[in-house]
This record gives sequence, structure tokens and C-alpha cells, in this order.
Amino acid sequence: MTNAVHELEVTLLRRKHSLAQESYTARLIAAGEDEIVKKIGEEAVEVILAAKGQGDQRVIEESADLVYHLLVLLVSRDLSWSDVETELERRKAPRT
Repeated sequence: MTNAVHELEVTLLRRKHSLAQESYTARLIAAGEDEIVKKIGEEAVEVILAAKGQGDQRVIEESADLVYHLLVLLVSRDLSWSDVETELERRKAPRT
């Protein structure tokens, strides 16, 4: 896991368990999974639009938003980026 992703995940976990409703993350998690997956869908569309003509910087920015919202979903379900990495490693294993 990269430091940036790990640090973000730690921050999201803290915000998940905080009562600070001024936190966008806390409000999003409190709103529930439907709202989180809606945001993931919106961000995925924005990545696609950026890739189709808004330039590399916009692709990077929108990709960061997508990863953020994906991490919010994982944290809300008590899953981790590490779980995703484990699955990616499993998929690399040679198949017999």
C-alpha cells in the first residue's frame, strides 16, 4: 500500500468513528451505502469524461476522487485497501 493511500485510510477510519458531522467523510458514511455507491458512480463517470478530452491532470484529479470514495466504501464495510491488494495478489498467482 502506498503511504498516501494508507494515510488516507487511517484518516477515514478516524472520521468514521468520530461524531464530527462537519466531516464530509462522517456525513457520507452516516448517509449510508446507497449514497456512497452513488458517489462512486458519479466519480467513475467523471474519470471517463476526463479521459475523453479533459487532459491528464483532470484524469489524475478525478481518479483521486474515485479512489477516495472507494476507500470510504471499504471503510464503511469494515474492509481495507489491504483486502483489495490481497485479492490482486491472488489474481497474479498462476492458475493450474
